[in-house]
Amino acid sequence: MNVLVLGSGGREHALCAALARSARLKNLFCLPGNPGTAELGTNLPGDPNDITAVLAAARQHAIDLTVVGPEDPLAAGIVDAFQREGLRIFGPTRAAARLEADKSYAKQVMRQHAIPTAESRTFDNFEHAREYISTRDSGVVVKAAGLAKGKGVFVCPDPSDAIIAAERMLFDGIFGDAGRTVVVEEILRGREVSVLAIVSGRTIYVLDPAQDYKRLGEGDTGPNTGGMGSYSPSEALDERTMAQVEREILVPTVNGLLADGIRYTGVLYAGLMLTPAGPKVLEFNCRFGDPETQALLPRLQTDLLDVIEAAVDGTLDRVALRWDPRHAVCVVLASNGYPGDYETGKLISGLPKTTGRDDLFVFHAGTDRRRSSLVTGGGRVLSVTALAATRAEARAQAYASVAEIDFAGMVYRKDLAG
Repeated sequence: MNVLVLGSGGREHALCAALARSARLKNLFCLPGNPGTAELGTNLPGDPNDITAVLAAARQHAIDLTVVGPEDPLAAGIVDAFQREGLRIFGPTRAAARLEADKSYAKQVMRQHAIPTAESRTFDNFEHAREYISTRDSGVVVKAAGLAKGKGVFVCPDPSDAIIAAERMLFDGIFGDAGRTVVVEEILRGREVSVLAIVSGRTIYVLDPAQDYKRLGEGDTGPNTGGMGSYSPSEALDERTMAQVEREILVPTVNGLLADGIRYTGVLYAGLMLTPAGPKVLEFNCRFGDPETQALLPRLQTDLLDVIEAAVDGTLDRVALRWDPRHAVCVVLASNGYPGDYETGKLISGLPKTTGRDDLFVFHAGTDRRRSSLVTGGGRVLSVTALAATRAEARAQAYASVAEIDFAGMVYRKDLAG
């Protein structure tokens, strides 16, 4: 089978690595890919958001199945376009992807179907947002309603900081169109966790739980990022809580969309806060999380190609997922300045050898090839994932491998999975 993966980050490298293990795979392509995916298949030039060009590439290379990594092509309707052409693709339609692409819409769905989440108000006018925030006695969270690459969230314990955040989005336009509407919501207290599920119509297959770290600094300080690390499984979600999440959040979301004529196929990611009142939704994503994927997929023993194909074909209920009992810890290495401005082109050295190993993975994210050298090319540069019998052992192995790697300005958190 010829498979095409769309995207260029660490998540896409992890997807390619898992798909490459399939005995049914004939040729693997990644558009545009990165130096890591190039070692597993063929990188194709192009922009995943250029739907016409992606369709042409799928036809040219006789692609049997396309897997969408990032959120932007989903929000732009790439699944709808492929389906109109009779081509098989894994991911939600544009209407379903609004759960991630439009946070105000997601809040509407949750209110309509009694899905537990933070109380919120939505604004597209700064003065109205300022007036509302000024009435608050406690802090709030201000979120860009659109896609802001995981950076459009400001947790503001002081309402005056929230007014500044709303002004920067609605008046200054720091996130462009993504921040032209903002969601202002109460601050939820508790532990943050991630639950990912493969969905095909009414069939929901919940994956093993994972924990990610969104703040740049140790002790969960500093600005929000796309994710600085993760581990799986997470002890924060026991069977009872997982059953509650499925019953009170995932099922009513999927069924609510179906009631509105929207069939969900793909990954449904629920970012949750485990509050004293129970799990509540912080956000929905409509694709594999990054960097949760880098911790989850190395533990997946079931053929990922079989799972994805079953979801597309509506036979997901016939698949059984098997997981490696070992623990996985993923550490993200970033460029100095991320998630703000950063320099690229820094020489990367010391990558540990991973060929033939099933306990260590180095996933490329923001890397480039310049002649024979590997250099930095993005904010998040590499994801180092280690597997071991215990989380402590996996953590030690991951950080030992990180210590071998070097590039100018390398930044990473040293307190993950502790």
